Amino acid sequence: MLGDEAIAQAAIDAGVSGVYAYPGTPSTEIMEYVQVSDQAKELQIRSLWSANEKTAMETALGMSYAGKRAMVCMKHVGLNVAADAFINSAITGANGGLVVIAADDPSMHSSQNEQDSRFYGKFALLPILEPGNQQEAYDMTYYAFNLSEQLRLPVLLRITTRLAHSRSGVEVKPLRAQNTLQLPGNLRQYVLLPAIARKQYKALLGKQDAMEIEAEQSGFNQYFEGENKRMGLVVCGLAYNYVMENYPDRKCPYPIFKIGQYPVPRQMMNRLYEECDSILVLEDGYPIVEELLRGMLDKGKLIRGRMDGALPRDGELNPNLVASALGLPVSVGNPIPGIVRNRPPKLCDGCGHTDAFLALNEAMKKYGKGRVFSDIGCYTLSALPPLESINSCVDMGASITMAVGAADAGLIPAVATIGDSTFTHSGMTSLLDAINNKAPITVLILDNSTTGMTGGQTSSAFGKIEDICKGLGVEEEHLHIIRPLRRYHDENVEIIKKELEYHGVSVIIPRRECIQTLNRRMRQKASARKLAKS
Repeated sequence: MLGDEAIAQAAIDAGVSGVYAYPGTPSTEIMEYVQVSDQAKELQIRSLWSANEKTAMETALGMSYAGKRAMVCMKHVGLNVAADAFINSAITGANGGLVVIAADDPSMHSSQNEQDSRFYGKFALLPILEPGNQQEAYDMTYYAFNLSEQLRLPVLLRITTRLAHSRSGVEVKPLRAQNTLQLPGNLRQYVLLPAIARKQYKALLGKQDAMEIEAEQSGFNQYFEGENKRMGLVVCGLAYNYVMENYPDRKCPYPIFKIGQYPVPRQMMNRLYEECDSILVLEDGYPIVEELLRGMLDKGKLIRGRMDGALPRDGELNPNLVASALGLPVSVGNPIPGIVRNRPPKLCDGCGHTDAFLALNEAMKKYGKGRVFSDIGCYTLSALPPLESINSCVDMGASITMAVGAADAGLIPAVATIGDSTFTHSGMTSLLDAINNKAPITVLILDNSTTGMTGGQTSSAFGKIEDICKGLGVEEEHLHIIRPLRRYHDENVEIIKKELEYHGVSVIIPRRECIQTLNRRMRQKASARKLAKS
């Protein structure tokens, strides 16, 4: 199984009743696995793509309130969107087991930053699990639901791209029955009025010792003896594999403290510190454990890691970086032949977004460059040649509000481009701000009828965009649907030009089905016809 698939199967086997998510690499395959699972369908497990990560988190919290087990999945930046509900869920606590999966993307393979979700778990004072392989991903997920119900708290499981998208054999556990409906014993537990929240927060603080004892006794935290005490290794999750890859016989000479469950057990950490002359901390992401170790046990011994330059401060770990930090020879492969060139990403051939941006580029010629704010999705690739259309990509929904701010500063006209799924994720409130401010901006909602960048999942916006825009207050005479095709190019340019001159909010919806989902749909139709004939 992929790491993502192992997590999904573990949730099914652990008796989950609902899985909620918003697609985002590298977490997408968790929900996709559940949605195609015959076992999940037979068990009537709810598995819905939510409008965004915050609504997914809140829906899962509602299922937990009702006593059933729930899981919510997102990529690391999605946890920013869900943070309000996530942080406060530590204060409400959990009734049915509640597991939050955050898939981090060190090295930013398909993300705008490489933040470390362990920070959020530590900030919220919640237990964190970090698997080092696919079997641990399965076992930790299965265990996380039990831990959640034992502590009456949500549990955060943090994975990274390499684990999510690599495969290994996985041994599964017996299927557990789903929980029955059962309301919280305290019906005011989820009412975070200050007087109640203060009591709940004290209760959360009171559980910290139990969390540390659980981590100390957990089989996911292991201490491996080593003969050479010159250096001790603290390895977190997947980093253990990178150490072992440098020792073909899998015999590391140094003592190793492998962390898979947080908070970090002090006794194990103290033992390593006392036994060894120096410490090397290997963790993917931020130097969270390294900072903790320096604060907890900085008594004069050398502590190395990302903070002192032994490892790069950015990017994901790999066996060569670990070898260098261990003082071992670094393996360098053959040089890449010149014929194998890097190919920058581009929009698919036949993508409707290309025609939309060609029309926008022509309409914007008289105003010059630097006026188009964009968002997160396939269309972000329009920043690259040959289109070079857009000037921003910050976070989901930022295009519209950045255009509002730029217009307030005097940059008129200002344009926002946003996808249909991103619009219902975080763009609707931005458009409401623009309407309330009577901002002189033109918004292009690029509607390809799917969540295209992550593989063609159902878009929450499908069939609803015009009604949403009208409901928010867009004037009908400044709301247009265009067909982004070459034969309509001149007509589309004229519509965009006209709206750029309007001193208010206008919305243009270039609508054309994603070429990938269209091809997939046509193949399915052809297969169905062939099957019917046979």
